[in-house]
Amino acid sequence: MREYSIKKLIEEYPFALEFIEQNRLDISSKEELTFEEFLKTLSEEEIEDKAINTDTLAEELYTYIEQMQEFLGLKKTDLISMLSILPGTNKSGEKEGFERLNILPSQIVSIVGPTGSGKSRLLADIEWAAQGDTPTNRFILINDEKPDPKWRYSSTNKLVAQLSQNMNFVMDLKVGEFVQMHAESRMVENKEEVMKKILEAANKLAGESFAIDTPVTALSGGQSRALMIADTAILSTSPIVLIDEIENAGIDRRKALELLVSQDKIVLMATHDPLLALMADRRIVIKNGGIHKVLTTTDEERNLLNELSKIDNVMQAARGKLRLGEVLGLEDAKIG
Repeated sequence: MREYSIKKLIEEYPFALEFIEQNRLDISSKEELTFEEFLKTLSEEEIEDKAINTDTLAEELYTYIEQMQEFLGLKKTDLISMLSILPGTNKSGEKEGFERLNILPSQIVSIVGPTGSGKSRLLADIEWAAQGDTPTNRFILINDEKPDPKWRYSSTNKLVAQLSQNMNFVMDLKVGEFVQMHAESRMVENKEEVMKKILEAANKLAGESFAIDTPVTALSGGQSRALMIADTAILSTSPIVLIDEIENAGIDRRKALELLVSQDKIVLMATHDPLLALMADRRIVIKNGGIHKVLTTTDEERNLLNELSKIDNVMQAARGKLRLGEVLGLEDAKIG
């Protein structure tokens, strides 16, 4: 960043402008200079009037930018290239039935098992970046190393964005205001473009569309989930997305997963839905509180997924007709 012009510096790190303004520096007509070059153009009178130290101010600016990146979770060194799960034990104290599970960005892993078997516990272990200090004794590695403590304890550097089954808004905001608030917290420069992108993505997922001026408290469960998935995919800096039972959300599940992986997220989802389970690259089978085995989706299962998708399309079309108050007939049950 030292070689950046002031113009490029502000474009890359918009919050740098606040530092410049706080020091009462007039950069007009000098934005093509680097910050250090700009400091050399200041007269002794200007330096004295603004009470600045030109020998240290550039370093203070660069330190400020690094600290803001850290605070906002935007630091480029925070990229996640691999999430690894190392085996712990089940409820009986027996070692889990796998050696090590590595998951890369843009991969989807489903988590299946009976209710109460431990699916949510696995999601919690990942969110907490467990280090043998949870009931399962599992270890989570990031980029093949013990996670930086910030992933566990920082309120701003979130390793995981979690989408739970129940999601209700309590804020008295419109959809646009909600998204804008999140965009501003991330120092997004092109807020209007991002807001439009999120709304378009959310409406592609939702069974029923909604507008940017719709109050968030008026959104249905499916609309709320669609908005949060779009917001998480496009705005959230969290590299891992954990989804707990998306099947009852009233959204287009395939499009939701495609949107998340298109943003290079690692996606893990606990599900009872065979359609979702087979959309994943692999699936973790939970039994008695532990990982019983890890399966790779076979070619035969992918062929089955195509057939299940046809059935699902029929069901989705029938739901659409019911919403419109239409009467269903036997022809609506035909699988194309």
